[in-house]
Amino acid sequence: MSEIRFDGRVAVVTGAGGGLGREYALLLASRGCKVVVNDLGGAVDGTGAGTTAAEKVVQEIKDAGGEAVPNFDSVADWEGAQNIIKTAIDNYGKIDILINNAGILRDKSFLKMELEDYEKVIAVHLNGTFYCSKAAWPYMRENNYGRIVSAASAAGVYGNFGQANYGAAKMGIIGLMHVLKQEGAKYNIKANVIVPIAGTRMTATVLPPNLVEILKPEYVAPMVVWACSDRCEFSGYTFVAGAGYFSRTAFMEGPGVFFDPSQGITLEMIDENIDKIVSLEGARTFENATEQTGYALSKLNLG
Repeated sequence: MSEIRFDGRVAVVTGAGGGLGREYALLLASRGCKVVVNDLGGAVDGTGAGTTAAEKVVQEIKDAGGEAVPNFDSVADWEGAQNIIKTAIDNYGKIDILINNAGILRDKSFLKMELEDYEKVIAVHLNGTFYCSKAAWPYMRENNYGRIVSAASAAGVYGNFGQANYGAAKMGIIGLMHVLKQEGAKYNIKANVIVPIAGTRMTATVLPPNLVEILKPEYVAPMVVWACSDRCEFSGYTFVAGAGYFSRTAFMEGPGVFFDPSQGITLEMIDENIDKIVSLEGARTFENATEQTGYALSKLNLG
C-alpha cells in the first residue's frame, strides 16, 4: 500500500493549539502538508486570547522538519475568518484543505442556559464553520480542488443533557456540509464531517479522568486526515472516530406508509399505522432533498 502524502498541499486547521486540532496539524505536517495553525488561545468557554498555543504547535512542526505558520484570529466573525484563510494565501499561495475544528463549551441545562451561552456557542461552532468555509470556497473553486472536514458531535447527532447550544450548532454543521457537498461536486470539493470521541480540554468537563486518558485525540486524527486526502472520494459523509473505533453515521428514512390523499387522511389512520410509520426496517439514505421528495411523490398517483 502506497503512503498517503500531502506534499504540495496547504491546510488550515482551526483550533489547532491543542487537543484534536493539534493532532490534525501534526499529522498533516508529518506527511508533507504546509499548515496554518489557527488558535485564538482562549479558555474553554471562549473568553480570553493568547498566542502561545498556536506558536507552540508551529514550533513542534518546524522542529520535526515540517512547514507551518500561526494565526490567532477568531473564527466567530467574518473578518477573522477571512484573515485565517488569508494567512494561507499570503504564505503559501493557496488553500487545499480546511479542518473546521475550533470550538468552545458553555454547558447548562436548557432551563438555566443564558442567551449569551447559546449565542456564543453558535457563533464559534456554526458561524465559525460557515465563515471559514465561505472564505476558503472561492480559492478552492478556482483551483478545482478542496477538502473540508468539519467537527460535529454525538451531542448533536444523538443529543446530550445540558448541551442544547452545542447540540444545535453541531447538527447545523452537518446540514451545512450536506449543502456544500452538492455545491462543491463539480469543483472537486469534498465536504465531510467528523464526530470525534476524544478526551480533550473540552470533553474533560463531561468525561471522567480515566476515559479522557483512554480517548486520546491522536486516535481520531487518522480518520480526519484521510478524509483530507486525495484517496477520499466521499462527500457529505459523517464519520465517527475514537479509541480505535471508526464508523459512519447517517440519516436514515424508513419505507413508511402511503395513504391516498384524495380519500382523506385522519388522525385515526395515523394512530392505526404508527408502528409502520416509525419503523426503520428497510431504511435508506438519500443523496439530497430532491431525491427524498421525489421518493415520496413517486408513491402518489398524480395522473
